[in-house]
Amino acid sequence: MLVKVFGSAVFGVEATTVTVEVNIDKGIGYHLVGLPDNAIKESSYRIAAALKNNGYQLPGKKITINMAPADLRKEGSAYDLTLAMGILVASGQIQSGEVDKYIIMGELSLDGSLQPIRGALPIAIKAKEEGFKGFFLPKQNVKEAAIVSGLDVYGIENVQEIIDFFEGKGTIEPTIFDTREEFYKTLDFPEYDFSDVKGQESIKRCMEIAAAGGHNLILIGPPGAGKTMLAKRLPSILPPMTLREALETTKIHSVVGKIKEAGLMNQRPFRSPHHTISNVALVGGGSYPQPGEISMAHNGVLFLDELPEFKREVLEVMRQPLEDREVTISRAKFTVTYPSSFMLVASMNPSPSGFFNDPGSPNTSSPNEMNRYLSKISGPLLDRIDIHIEVTPVPFEKLSDDRKAESSSSIRQRVTQARELQTVRFTENEKVNYNAQMNTKQIREFCVLDENSKQLLKSAMERLNLSARAYDRILKVSRTIADLENSENVLSHHIAEAIQYRSLDRDGWLG
Repeated sequence: MLVKVFGSAVFGVEATTVTVEVNIDKGIGYHLVGLPDNAIKESSYRIAAALKNNGYQLPGKKITINMAPADLRKEGSAYDLTLAMGILVASGQIQSGEVDKYIIMGELSLDGSLQPIRGALPIAIKAKEEGFKGFFLPKQNVKEAAIVSGLDVYGIENVQEIIDFFEGKGTIEPTIFDTREEFYKTLDFPEYDFSDVKGQESIKRCMEIAAAGGHNLILIGPPGAGKTMLAKRLPSILPPMTLREALETTKIHSVVGKIKEAGLMNQRPFRSPHHTISNVALVGGGSYPQPGEISMAHNGVLFLDELPEFKREVLEVMRQPLEDREVTISRAKFTVTYPSSFMLVASMNPSPSGFFNDPGSPNTSSPNEMNRYLSKISGPLLDRIDIHIEVTPVPFEKLSDDRKAESSSSIRQRVTQARELQTVRFTENEKVNYNAQMNTKQIREFCVLDENSKQLLKSAMERLNLSARAYDRILKVSRTIADLENSENVLSHHIAEAIQYRSLDRDGWLG
């Protein structure tokens, strides 16, 4: 008897439906075809034990299973339940004409219980698109899949539950998840707050500008000046995620298997990889591609602490994703694209010893050591960072001050108002949501300068020897400063402030 059941394979952040054809005939053997990986080939042992422990059996006949499309590589143990249901129906152990109307996915334990899978959200989206009646999956993943409305999503704990459902012996209620209600109900602030930070007013101002326009930022200062502490508080002043951004972010984390019980993500991600990270782990890839840290930080913050400690080739692979806001990984047989629209926040010491031109420091670095240390970061990468700011240690008087600083919520309010202006400005362009994403054409349209501002920018360009890309960055940052002041035009004092944030460019740093 020939039976068709349906599973799904995830490539990039999209799913592809996989048709599992099970044919049972006279003879002996178990043949699994359709480019399965080792985890799927081993499934026969898990399926046999799970069925036996629940009162069923793997038939002692010739079982041929084809996973179509046959030229698409399938990976992972999530097809266990799909294969098991196909075998049960094809061998006549259960009677059901409905099994082909559902997507069935789950990893089987030997006792028949189910383990969580990856990519439940993209699979559910594809199942709805293709008109399937419902989706059976492990209970641990049910919240993320139930985000998709118009699809019956059933969370099950063991194989017996799904068998009873198809035989009409038991009922399983589909999980209902009110996406909007859940999204707004649990919308709260991160644990870190700017009210805990003493002094550092100029750095807070920088971070407010960066958050308002989505600009990349680098903090340069000696050890203990508070660079990491400030960076960790940046997500607390970013505007709340929109529902669309939350769905995009959840989709990526679902592919990596990081959602499970959480359902919809509503906090902007903050990723802080260690400096020993490889370029594949940072941008994504591998023989069977997975999203990297830059995609995990999509719609959030990627924090690179001690930037010069990262391998140079690791930092260089970020250059293209920083511009394009997506990363494309190509292999001989397929290409996958992951979104990577993130805010890059980096920190570094000004020299190998950590102290730069500090007469009180016992170990200052020589100019040669300085050059060697700073050469780890290329000019083109620094060009892509909009705001460079020097962080100085906080004096004792401010550290011991008992007064609370301005809270993250009040800064966030100003940031959100500035973002709302940008949302209105870029209504007609779907790919641009905030100032940092503007292309050259939009910069010319929305950053019109008067004669004073042009002269000021010209002298700064010549004095600091800035590139054309740095010129665009200054205009973008000045547009954000104007938005924070609710100013329709970019004025000379906006340009002057934006120029200050390029003072650590490579040509001006040692001079």
